Amino acid sequence: MSDQGPVSRETPPTPSAARGVFPVERLPLAERYVAWLADAGTVRGLIGPREVPRLWERHVLNSAVVAEWVPEGARVADVGSGAGLPGIPLALARPDLQVTLIEPLLRRVTFLEEVVADLGLPIEVVRARADELHGTRSFDVVTSRAVAPLDRLASWCMPLVGADGAMVALKGSSVEEEIEQHQATLSEHGTAAAVARPLGEHVLDRPTWAVRVAWADEPRVSWRPARGTQKRRGPRSVGGRASTQRSGRRKGTR
Repeated sequence: MSDQGPVSRETPPTPSAARGVFPVERLPLAERYVAWLADAGTVRGLIGPREVPRLWERHVLNSAVVAEWVPEGARVADVGSGAGLPGIPLALARPDLQVTLIEPLLRRVTFLEEVVADLGLPIEVVRARADELHGTRSFDVVTSRAVAPLDRLASWCMPLVGADGAMVALKGSSVEEEIEQHQATLSEHGTAAAVARPLGEHVLDRPTWAVRVAWADEPRVSWRPARGTQKRRGPRSVGGRASTQRSGRRKGTR
């Protein structure tokens, strides 16, 4: 990487749709983030080389349109953030949000810290598994992208969701089938009915499908079935830009 930052000959050109997603003053930062993904992101194995030509459409814009389902001024946690998707594009599209990236793997955390510092974003980076933060952190929105089946994903994310908050997970177009498969389990644990919808229809050729899950009543800090339901079927950061302090010693990817 040069002294001037992440520069790659393979960095894809900025599509016109990006101007409809990012504020004009944030677009250069979004372009710089794409350069990071195309260069260091591929070198370090966070992004597949074949994904470089479609970084904007399939990864960055795909993530940023989650903003449609995030209320103003929300505290947002991105679980299993990896290369910063969807958390960093969401923060770039919505400067009003307070974004925390949660990622357990050191090499990914290092990448996230470098990107956040280079872009000058007020994003918090926490090295931890989501379940290590249960009972200690609470957010208005908890996002995730392509990390697990819906029931398992909810077991990691929902205990981080506060009152009136929600989990918003990016899924494929078959998300409604997944909801049908897992809704009973979600309900046993106190959630309201999951809702799926396409996001970014006004700017993307292929909209992003996402699912939203909220609590039916009071939020919980553990993933346990509600009383009277069936038995369960399945199984530190410092303020500022970033911190690599682990919240626990358990190993894992989420």
